[in-house]
Amino acid sequence: MELFRIDITSWTASFRYPNLISGFQPTLEVPPISTILGLINAASGSYQQYDKLQLGYYFEYEAKAIDLETIYQMEGKNGTTSNHAKSNVIKREFLFNAFLRLYIASKEIVDFFESPVYPLLLGRMNDLATVNKIEKVILEEVEYPKKIKGQIIPYMPYFMAGQIQALPEYFTDTFPRKNLGTKPYSIINFNSNDNHTNIQSYRDTLPNGKEIDIFMHNLIFAD
Repeated sequence: MELFRIDITSWTASFRYPNLISGFQPTLEVPPISTILGLINAASGSYQQYDKLQLGYYFEYEAKAIDLETIYQMEGKNGTTSNHAKSNVIKREFLFNAFLRLYIASKEIVDFFESPVYPLLLGRMNDLATVNKIEKVILEEVEYPKKIKGQIIPYMPYFMAGQIQALPEYFTDTFPRKNLGTKPYSIINFNSNDNHTNIQSYRDTLPNGKEIDIFMHNLIFAD
């Protein structure tokens, strides 16, 4: 399969759990699809109206830690906020020394990453990311993949072992934003054990020589 491969790195990364607003803020160990589409939007400089999109990705990190963060809580009423705010300190989990590899079939989308319009973020505004390499590759399909990891896989119909979490594929550009394509996913850490499957996947090799099997998401947003 002919694809474009984009390597992205960042010192820190964090991917919030949906619907967790207050208290301890853990991070998902693999970015949701919505985060990847947000990267594309930032690179393009505009909200993209996707119809169909073929996309795969792999994510790993060096370490996980917890930091203290000061937040400011604003008083609000009837959709407005006042000038009154109070500070609070929360614990936030983050990932250190992150590596993201994207697999994209569309040359138009890949061109956005040649010269991104807005800063690329792997999570929050301080999780700045850098594009390190873009290249065209041909990946061979694996008959019985066993190295699907560092990815999220739709729980149904594949039922892969991992952390099960309901995640949106995308968000609208309306106010307030609305979730699009929310469904359960298996979140599979990059350090997970090999797991034999019959899921259609494509074999690739990481810079450190590690082999991985990439699942390609076929996203359809049309009504």
